[in-house]
Amino acid sequence: MSEDACRADVWLWRARFFKTRSLSARFIEEGRVRLTRGGLEETRLDKPSRPVKPGDRLVFAVGGRLIAVTVEALGERRGPPAEARTLYSSLDEATET
Repeated sequence: MSEDACRADVWLWRARFFKTRSLSARFIEEGRVRLTRGGLEETRLDKPSRPVKPGDRLVFAVGGRLIAVTVEALGERRGPPAEARTLYSSLDEATET
């Protein structure tokens, strides 16, 4: 995989949406994550190995909450929560107070 992409399951784990990488992989295999790249059509991720790149938009539901984020960075590791928050920006931040 190129330097400007990261496996979807690894990115979701690094961004701390899931406690383990295997949980994020299972979530993707169940077809519960949607990807939009370059503003083009939305596709459902079907394999954990699918790449995500900065600028991609991901939409998924966890714990009854719909999460829509834009990938800002790929990250080097699973760091503390403050570091994980730098990997994405929420698509609905403008509506949050």
